[in-house]
Amino acid sequence: MATAGKNAPKKEAEGEAKPKKSKLLLIVLILVVVLGAGGGAAWYFLIHKPASAEHEAPKVEAPKPPVFLALDTFTVNLQSEEGERFLQTGMTLQVASQEQVDLIKLYMPHVRSRLLLLLSSKRAQDILPAEGKSKLAQEIMDVLNQPFSPGGPSINVTSVLFTAFVVQ
Repeated sequence: MATAGKNAPKKEAEGEAKPKKSKLLLIVLILVVVLGAGGGAAWYFLIHKPASAEHEAPKVEAPKPPVFLALDTFTVNLQSEEGERFLQTGMTLQVASQEQVDLIKLYMPHVRSRLLLLLSSKRAQDILPAEGKSKLAQEIMDVLNQPFSPGGPSINVTSVLFTAFVVQ
């Protein structure tokens, strides 16, 4: 009987160990199933797009309308070796935004001065052909896109459009 008493606590300990192992195994199996289902769902939603998304047209932002600023007419003496030549021109500047227009208006004395200096440095035979006008437009953009004061804001003129161009 002494041996039977010693074996009884061992059997009870073995009986308690089996339910703990089966609970642990059950928890591990549930975790594996839940993680597998979550991974499968993530794969499905990342790889497969919903049918409605496939048929939607890509949304394109409407282009911003252009912003223009018409400048007063310029009349300048041109560089000439065969007598006096004059240029009378009107132009419109295309800029990125209304803020740029406001900035140009703020610095208008600088703008006009730079343009007068540039235009009066030209010769009639250089600006009369179409290529000469295109080159002049690029030079105007270059001179206006430079800051008007050290460290000051810069203007972004994207296009120069001549509205009048007379050489006499």
